[in-house]
Amino acid sequence: MRRSRHYLVTGGAGFVGSHAVAALLDRGDEVVVLDSLRTGHRGAVLPGARLVVGDLDDEVLVGALLAERRWDAVLHFAALSLVGESMREPYRYIAANVGSGVRLIAACVAHGVRRFVLSSTAALFGNAGDAPIDEDAPIDPGSPYGESKAMLERTLLWAERVHGLHSAALRYFNAAGADPAGRLGEDHVPETHLIPLVIDAALGRRPALSVFGTDYATPDGTCIRDYVHVTDLAEAHLRVLDLLDAGSVRYNLGNGRGHSVREVIGAVERVTGRRVPWHAAPRRAGDPPVLVAAAWRIMRETGWQPRFADLDAIVATALAWREGHPEGYRGVDGSIIPTGGAPRSRRGSRSTRG
Repeated sequence: MRRSRHYLVTGGAGFVGSHAVAALLDRGDEVVVLDSLRTGHRGAVLPGARLVVGDLDDEVLVGALLAERRWDAVLHFAALSLVGESMREPYRYIAANVGSGVRLIAACVAHGVRRFVLSSTAALFGNAGDAPIDEDAPIDPGSPYGESKAMLERTLLWAERVHGLHSAALRYFNAAGADPAGRLGEDHVPETHLIPLVIDAALGRRPALSVFGTDYATPDGTCIRDYVHVTDLAEAHLRVLDLLDAGSVRYNLGNGRGHSVREVIGAVERVTGRRVPWHAAPRRAGDPPVLVAAAWRIMRETGWQPRFADLDAIVATALAWREGHPEGYRGVDGSIIPTGGAPRSRRGSRSTRG
């Protein structure tokens, strides 16, 4: 019988982090979530996980949590994560993501944590051309957000060489969809991800969609992205944990197939049966024309396979969540009292999210 394992998850009240927490709980593990709730949601932390409300900058709190027990791993989702915003506020992004991440890695080493999973990004690769991107592609971030993740990956390499901390860096392409069981979904304020924005435009919950750039060198002139279901991403986290006993890994995570903005609009129209109003807008700084993953390495080494490879299936789960939760997590969040037995200091101002 498999023993229950113990995991500390930073940013576990955010979009991807909450789905990873759900996957850990579903297989019987014990989970503590550390999240400031500035962008995460209490309602996204499922019953069975313990929520500690606090910042990664609170070194007393982080140290107390890491000292509570022998953790099987720390999963780090907390970050500022908007590419466009990072182009406007580069120093804030690098200081926040790199500073808090490096302190967390150092604290893990100090408290004997042996396994660490980093929520990384395809933004490492910048304008990589139109071919699927594998793990050996040059790291050349096109935004300060991508740069911050690249710096954390380098930090983890040194943490392994010097201290023996084994890590997995999972480079997501475009996380999308929602928990098929309807427990969790996407709720950003403001919403910036394409699929929920298109759905809301179709449902009349927002004005016409702005399509940022219709003159790219792609078949229909709009950007192409690889949309990977958030539940599939969560499954990938479970798959890599056991590999970390032997050493560190770096994986690109996607479906291996790109869809343009216009194709996403078409999928939403098919699934909802409604027309999506949209208009052309200028390009955004930091947006490469094409980002598609070559995820063969994780498939070959772990057996991971996306279960939701079809774009319409991804859209259908996102639609079900948004129709079933028109206010997202609002109305649920305020009814839950913060939990957590670790002492909390008054230091810290950084957001933790996933």
